[in-house]
Amino acid sequence: MDNYRSTALIVGVNGITGSEIARQLSIRNDWTVYGLSRSESQLPPGVQHIRADLQNAQDVAQALRDIRPTQVFINAWSRQETEAENIRVNGAMMRNLFDAISPAGSVEHAALMTGLKHYMGPFEAFGTGEMRETPFKEEYPRLDTPNFYYAQEDELFAAAERDNFTWSVHRAHTVTGHAVGNAMNFALTMAVHAAIARETNTPLVFPGTELVWNCLTDITDSRAVADQMIWASTTPGIGNEAWNVTNGEVFRWRWLWPRLADALGVTWEGPTSEPRPLVDQMTGKEQLWKDMAGKYNLKEDQLDRVASFWHTDSDLGVEVEVVADMTKSRLAGFTTYIDTERAFLELFDRYEADGLVPPRNHNC
Repeated sequence: MDNYRSTALIVGVNGITGSEIARQLSIRNDWTVYGLSRSESQLPPGVQHIRADLQNAQDVAQALRDIRPTQVFINAWSRQETEAENIRVNGAMMRNLFDAISPAGSVEHAALMTGLKHYMGPFEAFGTGEMRETPFKEEYPRLDTPNFYYAQEDELFAAAERDNFTWSVHRAHTVTGHAVGNAMNFALTMAVHAAIARETNTPLVFPGTELVWNCLTDITDSRAVADQMIWASTTPGIGNEAWNVTNGEVFRWRWLWPRLADALGVTWEGPTSEPRPLVDQMTGKEQLWKDMAGKYNLKEDQLDRVASFWHTDSDLGVEVEVVADMTKSRLAGFTTYIDTERAFLELFDRYEADGLVPPRNHNC
């Protein structure tokens, strides 16, 4: 047993949380780490890439035929036009994955990342229909609304029962971290928003509602998700549970937005009586970003590859309080806490250092 090595299969290794799990496990000498995605990416040393499309059952089965994972970390989904299609496609992706690794009989635990749409409803009714009372607690029953998270869970539960492994579900709030081309990277979206504001000498306009501006809320750094998924996958006696995961603190945007705007070198505006969505604010800015990429030698000149305006709008444009309860995991022994303001500032510095956004002192 002294020579035992866990084998991780990180599904969606290019993403905001998958890449963080890969980074953490790659520096440990007791793990063999595989990362699965549809396209190549720069992975940490020691992480072996597997290319496969989860929507193609034969492709996945062929790609994973010789892999014997002990822990599976699932951080991948595919956005579709309707929730019915989200359910069909993402459910099939989970089924294809578990059917492909089932013959090996090696899986001990599978961890799935979802989010607070579990409590608030799918994109089509996010925060507008039936939803649970805050703070959101893991024991709340599902909403009586079609939701692709539920379809993912059902495939996970069925595979775990069939192949005799434990599972965990990790419900994150808005996620911040370091990834490009990710559908839900709030901090990079904000950094891009601020870069365009600096370039056009306009303020950083809060796109959401007055209620979201004033209410308590929380957020989730990708490091917290990675920590919790690894913790749940390797700690005996806590299997088959759902866990909320946030930074562990609460804040108000009316306090944090001005501080972040100041750090980003821009003026700011709070909300008005009606939301001012980023999708509208950024309409027609694609060429501007392309020009900025050339001017400042940025790594990515496609605006929709560095910013997820639509997702930030969905987070900040609701008329409900959004905050998750962390008591359950704290009592079970999960201790990660992250300072939200500091995490944003560190990410802004990293985005600049990596050439994803222009430096803030370019006019100095």
